[in-house]
Amino acid sequence: MPDSKPIALILLNMGGPDSLEAVEPFLYNLFSDRELIQLPAGALLQKPFAKLISHFRAKKVVENYRTIGGQSPLLEWTKKQAEGTAKKLGDRYKPYVVMRYWHPRVEPVLAEIKAAGIETAVVLSMYPHYTGATTGSSINDFKRAVTKVYPELECQFIAEWYDWPNYLEALANRINSGLDNFHDLMRSEVQILFSAHALPQKFIDRGDPYRKHVEETVQGVMQRVGCYDWSIAYQSRSGPVKWMEPGTEEVLHELAEAGHRAVLMVPISFVSDHIETLEEIDIQYHDLAVSLGLVNFCRAPSLNDGDDFLDALAELVRVKCTI
Repeated sequence: MPDSKPIALILLNMGGPDSLEAVEPFLYNLFSDRELIQLPAGALLQKPFAKLISHFRAKKVVENYRTIGGQSPLLEWTKKQAEGTAKKLGDRYKPYVVMRYWHPRVEPVLAEIKAAGIETAVVLSMYPHYTGATTGSSINDFKRAVTKVYPELECQFIAEWYDWPNYLEALANRINSGLDNFHDLMRSEVQILFSAHALPQKFIDRGDPYRKHVEETVQGVMQRVGCYDWSIAYQSRSGPVKWMEPGTEEVLHELAEAGHRAVLMVPISFVSDHIETLEEIDIQYHDLAVSLGLVNFCRAPSLNDGDDFLDALAELVRVKCTI
């Protein structure tokens, strides 16, 4: 008789403010995490500096969130991804979401799983490309909470899936959808610009595989898409540290200077819409591109809860987990 015990399917993500009032405390939680950002004054002063920085950054960030409706859509999309994937996996799988820097946080979710009598869990990072700053921090936070709240929980972790074939197929489908926005006579001229979230260069220098993972994802996707010129850039760079290069703004300038007319931007390290796609790409980079003469500029759709992407996640769980 097959095992019918329930399994928690737990998706890990960054989180985002669910109101304009939540922006500053969300930023404080983010800047307080030394696995993500190591402020120069050292661990002792990390939280006081995080308080100061989040206070001053909040005013601008609030306005960015105001332009996309006053809150992050990340929780909504991650819930849909968890529910859709669990449905494809079957009745044994019960969907949960844990956010690193905003609600729902890990400890209440683990308490809920414990109260439900669920003894095993598949924990899936929603960052396909591994970096200690995102997946590493989220998994470490999760493991600390398990030790405290529910040490009996049997967990299997999926920490990276940058080369998962079904994921690459789903991304290729989004690019083909984006290419359909260009006139047939212009389609062969389209420059595909993959834009990933930047990391401070020190993460790469210490051996973090993030850049390599992003590059391998792009190569796998382009094998499926076909013969288009493409490049990779890194967005969301801010603050007085050395960041991964090249920056997305720099590459847009280079494309314009080279006389290109059509650009399809593909958010490569994001698996759903949030502030970096809806505000940074769709507004900031769109306006920059138009001002530079790249008037034929659009973004490929995000993966969100597309059926092909949910199929990819479900198959990933089936293949990678032995629970």
